[in-house]
This record gives sequence, C-alpha cells and structure tokens, in this order.
Amino acid sequence: RDDLLEGLGNVRPLADGVYFARDLVNEPSNVLTTSEFARRLVALSDLGVDVQVYEEDELEKLGMRTLLAVGQGSPSPSKMVVLHWRGSDESVPPVALIGKGVVFDTGGISMKPARGMENMTMDMAGAGAVAGVMRSLALRKSKAHVVGLVGLVENMPDGDAVRPGDVVRSMKGDTVEIVNTDAEGRLVLADLLWYAAERFQPKALVNLATLTGAIVAALGKHKAGLFCNDDALAKALTSAASSEDEGLWRMPLGAEYAEQLKSRVADLKNSGTQGGGAVAAAEFLRRFVKDDIPWAHLDIAGVATVNSDTKLTPKGATGWGVLSLDRWIADTYEDQS
Repeated sequence: RDDLLEGLGNVRPLADGVYFARDLVNEPSNVLTTSEFARRLVALSDLGVDVQVYEEDELEKLGMRTLLAVGQGSPSPSKMVVLHWRGSDESVPPVALIGKGVVFDTGGISMKPARGMENMTMDMAGAGAVAGVMRSLALRKSKAHVVGLVGLVENMPDGDAVRPGDVVRSMKGDTVEIVNTDAEGRLVLADLLWYAAERFQPKALVNLATLTGAIVAALGKHKAGLFCNDDALAKALTSAASSEDEGLWRMPLGAEYAEQLKSRVADLKNSGTQGGGAVAAAEFLRRFVKDDIPWAHLDIAGVATVNSDTKLTPKGATGWGVLSLDRWIADTYEDQS
C-alpha cells in the first residue's frame, strides 16, 4: 500500500484519508473501543490538527444527556472528540462536520436480531469518514477552516442501559422519550449538532451517520441519502459527490414526517412508527439544528460498506464521504489566494 501511495503524488492525501476511514470501520469492536478510537484521533495532532477529547464527566456538565444515554449500558466510556483544522483565517466561522461513532450497536434493550449483528462494527462509519476528511485536509495543508466532531459510544444492554420509555433531556433543553433504544444514532448526533452550533457558529453543518435501515430500503447500496434545509448546500454536496463518483440522492423533509415524533410525555420521541423512517430520523435531527445554519444530513447506511469487491473498493468498508466532503470544502471554502 505504501508503494501505491508514493506514486499518487497530490492525490496521496486523499487516498490516505480514505484508507484511514476504511481501516477504522474495518476494525473489530474489541479492538476499536471508544478509548482506542479517541487515541487514534489524538494522533492527528502530529499533522497539525488540534484535538480535544471530552470525557463523560465533561459531557455531563455540558448537558449532553442524550449522547450519554446511549452508552450508559457499556463499560466503554462515552466520549466526544473535537478535531480543529485551522487552515485559514480563524475570524471566519468554520465548516463543521459531525460523525456518528457507535463502535458497536447491539440495539440496546431493543436488541437487534442475532443474524447480521456482527456487521454492527461499522456503525461508526460516519465518525470514520469525518476522521478521514480531517486527515486529508491536514496532509494537503488545506486553506480552509474546518472543525470535526465525533461522538464515540457503544450501545449495550446491561442493567444500567437506557430503557424504552425513559425520558432524557438534551443539551438543547428538549426532553426526548426513548421509545426505541436501537434508534440511538440520532440521540448521539442531537447533542453534537447543538454543541457545534453553540460553540462554533459554523457557516455550514454536515453530519454523516449510518442512521437507518430505511434509507437502504429506499436507495439500496448505490447512493447515500441527502436531507438538507438549504438548496445551495444540497446542490454543492450533490455536485461534489458526482465529481467523485460517490452516489448521493436528495430526499424530502416535511412537517408530516415530524408529526410521527410527537410524544405524550416529552417534547418528542426518538422514533416514529408510520413508515418513512429515514425522513423521520432526519426530522428528529433537524430539531437540533439552528434555523440560520445551512445543514445537511447524509445517511450513509447503505454505502458505508460493500458486500463484494468492486473496481476501487475491496469487500468491507468503502470510506464513503471522504472524497466528496474534501471536494466540497476545496471547491467552496478554501482560500484560493
């Protein structure tokens, strides 16, 4: 692999970022624990990325109780890692990338069927993609101001695990009735989205997550789902993905889907029951995005891995999103001076 990378020249930083993301996603969960994942991200500081790791006590002080709820049944500690690349004037707000980093997902108390559960080692592919982008930006000395945030948790079903029917308060202050503990990724992202807006006031906010099986039912293994509150951002992301041959398809948003999330005992519940699950999940996330921030949610559940070798990707993790997001940042936000 090193010989191959040496011959790539200016493409090497991108290939390195893709490999980094793939290697993270392909790791078994007994190796890539939340602590080991954080350690590998801290190593990006050698490339000039400022890395901050927030432990559970710090997350509690921040009010990130929906994120913490997901991991409370696991001995592996929940963490947030903030990756900051200062490639341009810091007085200009950054672009923010957010990744779901569930290092293993049993479904919690709402446990998944045994068949195929071994594939849930890849439920951190959104965080892996963010890590890969940040590595690529640093290696090629990107002239952009970018911050990446990942939430690292493990969703396990022990006696301390969150239960269906529990109500938790998010960092935003909204209460969430957890009716399905296997709809956990949105709980992680909710607090990260709010934190990113509060701390960084980003000019654009993009999150990636292996969020729903419903997006696989809709789009198969060929395209990721794009949910977006801003037409210009949606167009730019779609163009970047097309340029890099990474399939992306815009999906709807709408109040009729958000209606599914009404709760009898809280401000909202974390899962609907009337179909359109990928859209309802996006509407859940949208509630934690400030209205004045262009935001996109990329549901990569269908494209994060492939079941057999392709022309460019061996069976396993694809690193989907690294190339598209790097291209989007380069085309839209880099200081060309």
